[in-house]
Amino acid sequence: MIDRYSLLRPWLFCLDPEQAHNLTLTNLDRAQRWGFLDKLVSKPIADPQHVCGIEFPNPVGLAAGLDKDGKHIDALATLGFGFLEIGTVTPRPQPGNPKPRMFRLPEAQAIINRMGFNNDGVQACVARVRQSQFWQNGGILGLNIGKNASTPIEDAASDYVLGMESVYDIASYITVNISSPNTTNLRALQGEDMLRDLLRNLDDARKRLSDRTGIRKPLFLKIAPDLDQGDIHLIADLLMEFGMDAVIATNTTISLDAVQDIEHGKEVGGLSGAPVRTPSNIVIKALKARLGDQLPIIGVGGILSGADAREKIRSGASLVQLYSGLIYRGPDLVNECARALRSA
Repeated sequence: MIDRYSLLRPWLFCLDPEQAHNLTLTNLDRAQRWGFLDKLVSKPIADPQHVCGIEFPNPVGLAAGLDKDGKHIDALATLGFGFLEIGTVTPRPQPGNPKPRMFRLPEAQAIINRMGFNNDGVQACVARVRQSQFWQNGGILGLNIGKNASTPIEDAASDYVLGMESVYDIASYITVNISSPNTTNLRALQGEDMLRDLLRNLDDARKRLSDRTGIRKPLFLKIAPDLDQGDIHLIADLLMEFGMDAVIATNTTISLDAVQDIEHGKEVGGLSGAPVRTPSNIVIKALKARLGDQLPIIGVGGILSGADAREKIRSGASLVQLYSGLIYRGPDLVNECARALRSA
């Protein structure tokens, strides 16, 4: 598959990044529906991992953002992932930020995006999940939830609770995204007072949902790489205090120093890909030092090879997720990382 992708990539990179993204996913869907996508990709790597009461078929997952609305679940599931995370979804549909809002930086193997949680709303996503064969067959599917841009930051907890209530029945786990740089003031939720209030509201809501359903769904928190040691310690302590189940480290970075001299390197948005690898690993190591074995870490950011995936695990992660690396390496990266982790 990597040779085929190497042939396709120059053509895709001639297109607008968001157009190429949508075209690629649409064609993956067609290949999956016509029954030959599984013939083009390698057999998934079996390497079961037990994390948060879930058995993940292998430790390599799809990060949120690539399939925001759950439109491509069955096609993406064919690529060898041990789990998929879709979203970020918000309670109400919203268009996101004006286009263009995604930029490739090939010299740095990086992407800058300012998408702004563009999505069809949580109810549309839930309906698509229920229709997917992957979900019907018990695939591990995380739902990533956020707040609407029009919701005042002081009322953010109500959006997150509504999102959790909406996806609770279908999600293998639920990720609370408070670290996107592309929704005004969202990262303020990583501060002590706001984060404490948010986690308290989510904990109370989950207890109600657990009582109603008899099932306690795992709750993950996704954080930014742009945190100092004190911030990381505070977040780690609050995660433990309010019974969160795991932390995803990290989202995109707002630090663009590494790409300032590259075309599009000064675009406003979150930077992902190779430049975020080291900042992400630093956060993972700091979380591991604070949390020990009390709370699992999912490592994401800058994984473009099997060696990068191993580095995430050695830094303290239990699982990893891919996104930007797929743009530069193609689907073969999934099994490359899974093989590297199985042999580690």
